[in-house]
Order: sequence, then structure tokens, then C-alpha cells
Amino acid sequence: MTASPQSNPDPPDAEPPRVLGHLKRGAPKEKAVGAEAVTQSLKHLNGQAGVKRGAQALYRLNQKGGFDCPSCAWPDPDGERSRFEFCENGVKAVATEATRKRADRAFFARHSVAALAEKSDFWLNDAGRLTEPMLLDAGAEHYRPVSWEAAVGILAEELNAVQPDEAVFYTSGRASNEAAFLYQLFVRQYGTNNLPDCSNMCHESSGAALGQTIGVGKGTVTLEDIEQTDCLLIMGQNPGTNHPRMLTSLEKMVRRGGKIVSVNPLLETGLKAFAHPQKVSGLIGRATPLCSLHLPVRLNGDLPFLKGMLKCVFEEEARRPGTVVDREFIAAHTRGYEETAAALNEVSWSDIEAQSGLTVVQIREAAAVFMGAREAVTCWAMGLTQHHNAVETIREIVNLHLLTGKIGRPRSGLCPVRGHSNVQGDRSMGICEKMPEAFLRSLEQEFDFTAPRCHGYDTCASIEAMHAGRARVFFGLGGNFLSAAPDTRYTAAALRRCSLTAHVSTKLNRGHLVTGARALILPCLGRTETDLQADGPQFVTVENSMGVVHSSEGRLTPASPGLLSEVAIVCRLARATLGGRSSVPWEEFEVGYDRIRDRIARVVPGFEDFNTKARQPGGFYLPNPVKERRFATASGRAEFSVNPLRPLRLEADQLLLQTFRSHDQFNTTVYGHDDRYRGIRGERRIIFMNPADMEARGIAPEQPVDITSHHNGETRVAEFFLAVPYETPRGCAAAYYPEANVLVPIGFRAAVSNTPASKSIIITVAPARPDWPGRDR
Repeated sequence: MTASPQSNPDPPDAEPPRVLGHLKRGAPKEKAVGAEAVTQSLKHLNGQAGVKRGAQALYRLNQKGGFDCPSCAWPDPDGERSRFEFCENGVKAVATEATRKRADRAFFARHSVAALAEKSDFWLNDAGRLTEPMLLDAGAEHYRPVSWEAAVGILAEELNAVQPDEAVFYTSGRASNEAAFLYQLFVRQYGTNNLPDCSNMCHESSGAALGQTIGVGKGTVTLEDIEQTDCLLIMGQNPGTNHPRMLTSLEKMVRRGGKIVSVNPLLETGLKAFAHPQKVSGLIGRATPLCSLHLPVRLNGDLPFLKGMLKCVFEEEARRPGTVVDREFIAAHTRGYEETAAALNEVSWSDIEAQSGLTVVQIREAAAVFMGAREAVTCWAMGLTQHHNAVETIREIVNLHLLTGKIGRPRSGLCPVRGHSNVQGDRSMGICEKMPEAFLRSLEQEFDFTAPRCHGYDTCASIEAMHAGRARVFFGLGGNFLSAAPDTRYTAAALRRCSLTAHVSTKLNRGHLVTGARALILPCLGRTETDLQADGPQFVTVENSMGVVHSSEGRLTPASPGLLSEVAIVCRLARATLGGRSSVPWEEFEVGYDRIRDRIARVVPGFEDFNTKARQPGGFYLPNPVKERRFATASGRAEFSVNPLRPLRLEADQLLLQTFRSHDQFNTTVYGHDDRYRGIRGERRIIFMNPADMEARGIAPEQPVDITSHHNGETRVAEFFLAVPYETPRGCAAAYYPEANVLVPIGFRAAVSNTPASKSIIITVAPARPDWPGRDR
């Protein structure tokens, strides 16, 4: 029988507790990586996995024929690779996966759910690998072990007790192509398109903007293009922390004479200078300066900045006709130029300066670098994608490249830098609530069923549906849904209204502690581990940010004999739930993944002869027509666009807040309480503020403050953060997620993409209430 929602007593707090209050501040670092990164990497690796197991893992990490790093999606070199093709955060991710620690049945017997909720996110992740399926019964205080057969049976029972559209099937970017393809097949045979994924919260805006303008929702460049271009415009990205291996490519680009222009509210250490840890010079502290020019744009000031860049292009073209605007390319390959040019004439420099926080002089300097470069690439990340006008901003980047013809040719183009290692591949495999009709028809033809056509729920719509009682079962294939989602308390309430919440995971996280009436934890193999099935050892595939699909095969002994692969979990769930309603050979897919790839090859364009291509050392590139100046839009041309300025209007005492990562975390996984590059140690409950903004509010350094967000008459409060003065534009502030996600309104989202606007939250800051009940947690 299904359990009724909200039957667990005294549900635990959904937010991370305050850390220890041992904040130590220093000056931000002037260079990234170097010997300290090596020291920290070895410390984590040896402390978690031990010397032998850790070394075995690193030897195969990101190597041809090895396994793909479980953290970011930065690509590997096509040709020869270093034996050390990894970064500090990659080592931390591997170390925590290969750890000797275990969160087993004895662990759950010792710790109640309420007691675990009092622990920090770092403590939860550090508890060790999950070892067997665990069930939280309705009204129970502790998880208890169950067999795989029982766990899958409970899931099937719950799914068959509700209508298909009352179930939500989330996917994290860590899922392999093979698992993702089978997962979406199962969900669609079950009868719904409710397939939200982590992309909905990060690069959905990129996919929407690029799909509209160039006909493909992916980047258009290769790693070689990045390393050999003349100008790299990096917007809303912090490569030193979020994509550290990118620094090697930036160093190569700079050393051959290229210039980097950084556009970001903060000048992050990773764009100041890079001390290469594989060179003697880097280990002794000598660093290569990276950024030629930094523009400290205001939060949400990127669109007006780009309009300033476009105005500079037109002005320079008027002075030197035929030298800046690529009229031949525009005439042959684009549509909408005249409308875009006319709309730009209506935008004043005074509006651009006021809204961007930059001067005309600063913007002209950046434009001179871009225009003076024969080839140019623009990179961006969530500093652009998580605003209410994110899609418009990215379309304006496309306008800049179309206007100058710097797209669809070597060393020029567009590069959305993805955050998770296979988030792009999951979308290629059909993880989306609104896949194109051609994909659905191909899927139907291959598997002889009728796929649903009604669009499903994306991430925010899923949360709203669970909150309203329209969705009652939540299943997560990887990830930490609660902590990644916006509006933490609202999301927690939504999950608690479910009859069942279930998560496929390798490690414990806060999402396991905020549950429906019943909850399941389903432990799976990690990327580092051998996947041994009846047909022998198996490999899976992933797709990186540059559209390269390659194999990933772990060799470490699994953390527990009770673990299943993601593929096996999906296959068993599909069999138990669908029974005779499905003719798909789920048993055959579970024991041999070549059979899955054969089917993918017949359904997904670009994956023809998949098994052969997947065995090529280094993998293969998916087709990208933009590289050949072919645009798969309705018109067959690249589309210029008109993107009106829609600035946020703040009251006199209000600021804009962005959420971001510390250096000691990857996405929502927290490896420690330090943020070395920003000079922070021992605390995460921090708000970075401009010193003048602190002085105007009478707030002293490290004074506890409460932060209140404001949206459509609603307020949300995050209590007891320590105010830290930092070099950021006036009116702008920053705080770490997931701690600050409580401030992100569920209803404040990007137009078109529906992505939470986590980088431009309207807030006020005031001294903390002395009676805050959580201050000593």
C-alpha cells in the first residue's frame, strides 16, 4: 500500500546548519593552482582512498581507455595526454568516490534522520560510500536495509498507484549515456515526459538561446580552437574553481599571444595568473598572467555591456567601412540584421553605463581587443545563464559573433562551459521534458510503442507540482535535488508532500533527509569502479562540453557487493513497473551495454555505428553543422535577434545577490569549509559585500547579518551570515550555495528557459537577530 504524505514526525531542517564559526580571513590569492593545489589534492586523496587505491584511480583518470572525471565537463586533449590530466577538484571528487569510509547499515542504525540533518553538508559527504538499499518507513526515525528486490518492488508499487503524470523523474549530469537513454525510454513507456534535469538549473538558457539563433543548443568550438584563438571573452565564469583544467588551455592561448578579457563582478584568482603544477616553474610559484583586461560588470549588467560592444563594432565599421562588420557572411548566412541594427540605435550610452556599471572607456577597450583579433571565442557559464534575461543576454553574444563573422570557422565561435560531466550527453539521449517530435517518432519506431506528446515538467515546474499535490512520487537518478534546487524551504515542503521519494546515489546528501512519507536510497557504482555484468566488464560513454563522446571504464573494486550500476537499476525498475506492458528486452540491456548502444545508434542522430566509434581511443565528435556554417533553424540561416533591456529596479536600500561555489566544493558537494582563492577559511555562511555598502548600512566586518530576498511582495530570510568586505561592484553581493538557495524565489526565473535567477536576487541586509534559534546549530 502507498503511504500518505507528510507522515514522518518532526521533519528535519532542509538547510545546512551553521558551520563552526571559526572564520579566518586573508587576502585573495594572486595566482591559481601551484604547489598548494598539489598538496591539497594529495591530502584529500590519501586521507580518503589511501595511497594505493588513490594512485590506481588517478592513473586512469581522464585517460584514453580510462574513466571520465565525475566532476566537470571540460574536454580532454584529442591527441597526446599528460599522465596528470586532472585538477584539484577532480582529485577531490575521485577521492571521495574511492574512499575507504562507508555509510552502511550500522551507520544508519547509529544516526537517526533528525540527527543527520543537524550535520553539515561536508560531514554528510564525508560519511563514506553507501553500501546497500535503505528504506525509511512511514513514521520511522531511521533508515533500514532492504533487498534490491524489495526496494524495486516498493518503487513499482508506488508508480503504479499514481497516474503517470503524477510522478517526477529527475536526472543528474553524472548519469551515463547508456543509463540516460534507458531511463527516458522507461519513463516514456510508463507514460509521461516528466524528465527534469540539472540542466534546467544551469545551462538551459544557453540551449534555448543557441537553439533559437544558430539551430543547435551546444557550443561550436573545440579545445584546439580555445588554445589557438586570438581573443577569449570570458563572461560570468570562474575557471580556477569551477573548471580548473581550463587554466592549462588559457595558459597555452596567452603564451602564443592571445588576449583574455574577463567580464565578471569579481576578479577571480583563476583569471589573474596560473602556476602550472606540472612545471617546475609553477611549483616554485612562478605564474603566467592570464587576464589582459578585467571589466567588473554589475550583476545583471552583461546585456547592456554586450550592447555597448555592438555599438563599438558599428562605430568602428563607420570609421573603417568593410573592415569590422562581416557583410559577406551576414548576407550569405543570416537573417534579421536590419532589425537588430535599428533596435541598437535606440539604446543610449547613458543607459548602458548606468545598467552595466561600466564606463564607455572600459567597454571600448574590451571592444578594441575583440575587434582587433582575427579570431575570437566567447565562453560563459552560470554567471550569465541564471538571470531573468539570461536567454536575451546569450542571444546578444550570438549577435556579436554574427556581426563580425566570428563563428563557424576555426578558432572562432561560442563556448557555453558546462558544469557536470555528462549533462550535455543526457540531453542528447533524450532527457528533456519536451524532446523534438523527430526524436519521439524515432524512439517509437525502434521500440514499438506510443510516446506521450504532452510536455512534461522541468525542474521548477516539478517542484511546483509536488508542492501543489499534482505530483506524488519523486525519483532522482543521481544528484542532490534538494540542495541544487531554488527556494530550499519551498522545495523541501514539496518533497515532503510526496508519498515516496527515491534517490540513486553513491554518497549521503541532504536530499536523503528531507523525504516523502517513505524514502529509498539506492546505492550505485561510481565512475571509478568495475562494472561487471553477465557479459563481462562493461564500459559506458559520456559527452563533454565540446561535443566529444568517449568511453569511461572504471577498474577499482566496488565499494560494496551490494551496489548496482545505474543501467541495472533502471532496467530492474522498468521490468518491475511495466511488466507485460513493455516488450523492451530490459534483461538483455542490463547484462551487456553494447546492445543499448546498438539501439541508441538507430534512434539518436550522430550516433550511427556507436559501438565502433565508442571504442576509438579518445572517442568521436558529434556532428555540429554550425562548424560548417550550416544553421538548422527554420529559415536555414543564423538568426539575429532583438533583445530589449529589462533592468531590475532596486529600492535605495536593496542589493543584488549572486550565489556561487567556494573552492572547496563541486556543485552541491562540499569537500571542506575553506575558499582558499578568496581568502576564506573555516566558514561557509558568508555574504561578500562591497565595503562602501557595508559602511552605508553600519555593518562591520564579520558582523552577523540576516539576508532578506524580495520578489513580487514575498520575502525569504537567510539568518546569521557573516558579512565580509570584498572587491565587488557597489550594489552587488555574493554568498555560497546551497546555504543561500533559501533566498532564490521559485517564481523568479529566466524567460524561455525557466532557469532559476540565482545570480540576481534582490535582497536587503540587516544585523542578525540575537535570538535566531539556529545560531548555535
